[in-house]
Amino acid sequence: MKGLRGVIGRVRGWRRGWHERTKLQRIDLYTRGTLAVLPWVFLASWGLLPLLPVLGEGPAPAGLAVAFFAVNTALCVLSNRHLGAAFAHHRGAETFPVRQLRLPAALLALLTGLVVALAATADLKDAGLALLVLDVPLAFAIPYVLLVPVRTYLVHSAVYAAVLVALLAAVGVPAGLLFGAVLSMLVAILLVLSSVRPSAWSMSAMWQAEEARDMQARLAVAEERLRFGRDMHDVLGRNLSVIALKSELAVELAQRGNPAAVDQMVEVQRIARASQQEVRDVVRGYREADLPTELMGARGVLQAAGISVTVEGADGPAGIGAPAAVQAALGWVVRETATNVLRHGDPRHCSIRLARTRDAVVLEVENDGAGTADPLDGGGDGGGSGLAGLRERLGALGGTLTAGPAGDDLFRVTATVPLTASRPAPAGRAPSAPDPGGRAPSAPDPGGRAPSAPAPDGRAPSTPDPDGHAAPDRRGASAPDGRPSPGGSPASSPPSPDPSALPEER
Repeated sequence: MKGLRGVIGRVRGWRRGWHERTKLQRIDLYTRGTLAVLPWVFLASWGLLPLLPVLGEGPAPAGLAVAFFAVNTALCVLSNRHLGAAFAHHRGAETFPVRQLRLPAALLALLTGLVVALAATADLKDAGLALLVLDVPLAFAIPYVLLVPVRTYLVHSAVYAAVLVALLAAVGVPAGLLFGAVLSMLVAILLVLSSVRPSAWSMSAMWQAEEARDMQARLAVAEERLRFGRDMHDVLGRNLSVIALKSELAVELAQRGNPAAVDQMVEVQRIARASQQEVRDVVRGYREADLPTELMGARGVLQAAGISVTVEGADGPAGIGAPAAVQAALGWVVRETATNVLRHGDPRHCSIRLARTRDAVVLEVENDGAGTADPLDGGGDGGGSGLAGLRERLGALGGTLTAGPAGDDLFRVTATVPLTASRPAPAGRAPSAPDPGGRAPSAPDPGGRAPSAPAPDGRAPSTPDPDGHAAPDRRGASAPDGRPSPGGSPASSPPSPDPSALPEER
């Protein structure tokens, strides 16, 4: 029983490993496996059947037949061992060491000598000799055809065929059998060339296409990072430069005892708060999920993976007519479910349906090929965390999310969001704190900028110019050491920040 359970467990493990592979990995494994089995099939048929009658002809022919089968088996083992490296060499992924061909070449030479000896000592039938000649070069030629150009392979094969026919003629093989041997060698050469080389070419083309898609995805991520960094630079670059210059000016004024330093720091505070709000706006826009965009992206990604996609209701009241908060929430559902469809199971079709009821919008995403997928993935029950995060996101809006098998090898995700859902208030935005004197914080002006707070000594804040920048203090107060303040004498005042001298935005 334990042995049977172990066998069943290994079979299940192999089946699970097969279904966890991508389609391209399955095709690659199937192609390599077929080429690896090919020499063994020829060994068990063309390389063994002609030898069975020879075993009863005496010790010498029987010994030669056993030796031929043993050397041919060793050559098949080496062929399977070198096949993966030959594929990698053909794709250009790595270089095949030439020294590894020495042992297979020596075994091929020994196998050729055994065929000639059998032809000289054993009573081989006409078809028997032709089959042996057909089987001799196959195990060596399967990996070798991937290591050299086609022209080189044909030239080397022609030379080998000429040598083998000459040796057979030297031991007295009749002309009719020699003609059959030549035809067998020609068939073997063309069989390997027409089966192995196109398979390797197809696999190389598919892997190159896969690598190109991966590179395109990485470039898209890098481009998005550059775009986000550029947006952040545009938002913060100039404001931080102004904050730095105004802070330096406030330090100079404070060291001289000029009360105008307070006005400069109030302006710094205003610019910092405005920058903080702009950063929030950039990040919020970056993290928003737009339903039409997500539907278009899901369709493109799934179709690129060979999955047919149908979208229903996207142009109706459930799609473009839904409130913005509802569209954003459903956009996240489309993004996560499309990712799960790609990662799990073996789907061939995916349908996305949007419907609007009296008080809610319902989104259904259904795909086939879920028989081998883990139904708990992303479900929040010990699997992944994607659908669990969606439940939390929809729960904050009063919505619900259900996911599970739907019969007939289907998996369905259903999201319901009420039409009354509104965007949650952004976290981390605290109201302006009152100043030390207990006065209420100033309200922002119509342009969205917070006005300068009054100075601690009761002076009115500096008046903003039409662009919203505070005007410099021009009262010309004197510093404690008797020197004029920056508002009085331009010669003695520290340089004010000139907008043209600020760093240019890139």
